[in-house]
Formats: sequence, C-alpha cells, structure tokens
Amino acid sequence: MSEPTGPALARQSSLGYQVNHLARLLAQALRQRIEPVGVVPGQFAQLLALYEQDGLTQRELCERVRIEQPTMAVTLKRMERDGLVERVPDPDDGRRARVMLTGRSRALEPELTSAARTVNAVATDGLTAEEIEAFMATMSRLIDNLEAAGGAFPQPVGSSRER
Repeated sequence: MSEPTGPALARQSSLGYQVNHLARLLAQALRQRIEPVGVVPGQFAQLLALYEQDGLTQRELCERVRIEQPTMAVTLKRMERDGLVERVPDPDDGRRARVMLTGRSRALEPELTSAARTVNAVATDGLTAEEIEAFMATMSRLIDNLEAAGGAFPQPVGSSRER
C-alpha cells in the first residue's frame, strides 16, 4: 500500500483529525457528567471493563481497554486512591493481583452508565438506528484494520529512513 500524495490535507477531510476531534468532544461531555461524582473519562473505560467482568488482572485490563501498562498502573493507583478499585492477591498466583470494584464504584454504575448513554444520545441526535449501526460497524472495521497493521506503516516518500 503506498501513501497517498497530493495537496495539503484539510482537517475536515482527515479521518484522524475528525475522529480525534469527536473523541475529545465526547470525553469533554462525559467529563461534565461524571466528574461531580469523582470519576474522570480516563478511568471510565476501566470501570466499564470491570462492570463487564470484575476481578481482571492489570494485564487483562490493558488488553481490554487498549492502553499501555505504565499508563494503566498510574490510572489504577489513582482509582485506588479515589476508592473505585482495590487490588487483591490472585488466589491462583500470588505474584498477580486482581483488580476489584469497590462498593463505591458498584453504587456509581447506574449513574455512570446513564451519563454515557446521555452523551451518546446527544452525539447521535438526528441519526437513525441504521445510521448509528453503520457508523459503529465502520468504526469497528477501521479499528480492526489499524490493529491488524500493528504499526507496520510504509514510510512517506522522501522520509529520513529512505535516505
């Protein structure tokens, strides 16, 4: 696959720019709704993963929410400080810990998921169920494509690696 060339890339026609802009707007709207209860968007994906399956290891959480281990370690430390999770020894392997939801985070689940549903509803206002489904399917395909590429992208013509 060769890299497209041509005139400068306009922000409005850049997939990366538009998706990044959308993500920032979604995070800002979510933050406004969940920060008052002591949760920030950077903790939200971990909570959703733990609501799906409590007691994951840190590595399993990294895989589920697709963030690097050092970032996860810092986030979990803050979540422990904020009373959202606790780490307990893994009964099968004492070298590992399981990340468990606290009573506080369990009590917040309805409010947090309601906030996310509200943000999603605002973002998709005016779209049909079919449009939303098609958008989500397209996003999944784009994610799959990039994950399959695994960072193996061709270098632009004239890049320093070619010289």
